Amino acid sequence: MGETPALLTLQSARVNADLRLALSLADAADEITMRHFQSVTLSVRTKNDRTPVSEADEAVERMIRERLERERPDDGILGEEFGARGEAERRWIIDPIDATKNYIRGIPVFATLIALDERIGVVSAPAMGRRWWASRGEGAFCRDGGAASQARAIHVSAIAEIDDAQLCYDDVPGFDKRDLGGKFLALARRCARSRGFGDFWSHMLVAEGAAEIAVEPEVAHWDMAAVKVIVEEAGGRFTNLRGEARADGGSGISTNGLLHGDVLRAFV
Repeated sequence: MGETPALLTLQSARVNADLRLALSLADAADEITMRHFQSVTLSVRTKNDRTPVSEADEAVERMIRERLERERPDDGILGEEFGARGEAERRWIIDPIDATKNYIRGIPVFATLIALDERIGVVSAPAMGRRWWASRGEGAFCRDGGAASQARAIHVSAIAEIDDAQLCYDDVPGFDKRDLGGKFLALARRCARSRGFGDFWSHMLVAEGAAEIAVEPEVAHWDMAAVKVIVEEAGGRFTNLRGEARADGGSGISTNGLLHGDVLRAFV
């Protein structure tokens, strides 16, 4: 038996409330990240995994956690800086600043990533004046400029041949470390164009239809949770390098869907 109209309405209202909350959290995160961006007093330290973390990363995640604990106390939380809380079916997944290395160098390509499981994804890049979001079954959207700017629906491209495609990636050494350098370069040579935009932006370019392929050989769950929802709602496909449609699979491939099989075969 299918779901009743009343139940569907309640579910839609809950999704909309969750999306509104996620967008509000992104607004607050943007205020924090921009306050510290390009500051000569920004405090940065190296974590045990040898990656950098700034005081802004930690401030953003603390803020989001505090608000979720007040407004969604029954939900779980997983964040890059402060780990997991709770084992609820609904779980918020947070990357307070994706592309921290860019952020601490004063490069404006960074974003806060907020996801609710497989249901909602928000990617907010305030220094670029861009924000992308999606809720499951409702499509994907982008806004250029401030809060008053008009949102527009986005969709992946219709390019169906690798030799017409644009490929985005992080860096070549990342593939070399996993013995995938030769395969990656062979794929890049087949594409019409390749650019190392890296991090969230590569995947958002796929969602917008400006690129066809984004590949990252090593990522964490919080790097890909929001990305996956947005790419899929834009009509694309997201998997790891093994072809598993999961954000916690250790690697990430976003495509327009038409080229996904070819990309996966390139790494076999």
